[in-house]
Amino acid sequence: MAKKYHLVSSGPERAFLVGVERKGNRSLWTIHDSLEELAQLARTAGLEVVGSTYQRLDHPNPATYIGKGKVEELKAEVVARGAQTVIFDDELSPAQQRNLERALGEDIKVLDRTALILDIFAQHARTREGQLQVELAQYEYRLPRLTRMWTHLARQAGGRAGGATGGVGLRGPGETQLEVDRREIRKRITHLKRELEEVRAHREQYRRKRRQAGLPVVSLVGYTNAGKSTLLNALTNAGVVAEDKLFATLDPTTRRVRLPEGREILLTDTVGFIQKLPPDLVAAFRATLEEIHDAALLLHVVDITHPMAEAQMEAVEHVLDDLGVGHKPVIMAWNKIDQAEDPDAIREQAARYPDVVVISALTGEGLDDLLARIEAVLKAQLVPVEVEIPYTDGELLSLIHTQGTVEAEQYTTRGTRVQAAVPTWLFARLEPYVVHRAAHRGR
Repeated sequence: MAKKYHLVSSGPERAFLVGVERKGNRSLWTIHDSLEELAQLARTAGLEVVGSTYQRLDHPNPATYIGKGKVEELKAEVVARGAQTVIFDDELSPAQQRNLERALGEDIKVLDRTALILDIFAQHARTREGQLQVELAQYEYRLPRLTRMWTHLARQAGGRAGGATGGVGLRGPGETQLEVDRREIRKRITHLKRELEEVRAHREQYRRKRRQAGLPVVSLVGYTNAGKSTLLNALTNAGVVAEDKLFATLDPTTRRVRLPEGREILLTDTVGFIQKLPPDLVAAFRATLEEIHDAALLLHVVDITHPMAEAQMEAVEHVLDDLGVGHKPVIMAWNKIDQAEDPDAIREQAARYPDVVVISALTGEGLDDLLARIEAVLKAQLVPVEVEIPYTDGELLSLIHTQGTVEAEQYTTRGTRVQAAVPTWLFARLEPYVVHRAAHRGR
């Protein structure tokens, strides 16, 4: 009789979390809030959180992030709880990571918030562009480190990272394995950058065609898990993955939406933001975030039921400023009103702000109001004009109808005379046919 073998699952990797509370911190985020978010990130990455700790310091210890005595406490906690991974709530320097690995023992992985976010990004990247961006960010993060956390993240590079881990080419005279690894990583980084430039050139061609078509772009922005993908699905039936997880979607999705008066827009979803998102990580997703630069309007989606909603709004605004788009018009969509304990109080508060619309992307509440508000803001950006379009240029007349608002129209012996308000890019094309320049109404 053949033997029966029973495979027993060892369960998810067990993680212990560590943070530093800076004395005199004026942020809306407390250390408890930040560690709770780190726990959410860890669970999203498939880890089991078995505990956490923090230390109050003027600033993190340059050698070990936390103090020497706290490191000893941490080591005891990790052993007692059977943790295999320790995750720190800020980005560790290469020296801090090496020192902590030595102090905690060779069986314990040491990760930081950046490595964890990169791991999640790698799991959720679906398009070729997204995978390339993640892999590049991972290698640039690893290059100065090359520690044991390497093996934890190498599995996430979609099988393409093998050339830079074990089994690289023969060493040169006097070359250490570390030097070989670094050389191989640099080669891979150069290759990835070339591939990404090709992808970006293709995306720029797409954007150029889109500009010629003249559809205004509205970019969905917001804190991760605020409900952007659910909203995109509700407005467009886009079929985008929408889960109750941080960074459930990473790759940009663009869909057409028809506004109440018939004008069409392009609605684009982007990667969710998060506090302590390192600038290098933002830079790695430059191509994805360039969609925001093209936007005529930003639609900032907020989970208004989240206890840290105000701090999350502030974090998003900070990233938008870093991206150089903080000046763009913004509509705030206070989402998840269906889950609020006191929805009437939230509606009453929102009514005080002209740029806020209360919605539920899940139930559809407020979506008609949201579309009407988008239309009103886009209208305010239009330039009044009176033109006479030759009958031979029906395409230009069609653009006036689809991209602007027509106030009056009459037929003459030479063509169609139209009084309208149009976007500035279309106004430039209409210049040869202008018969009367109306004063710009201003926003």
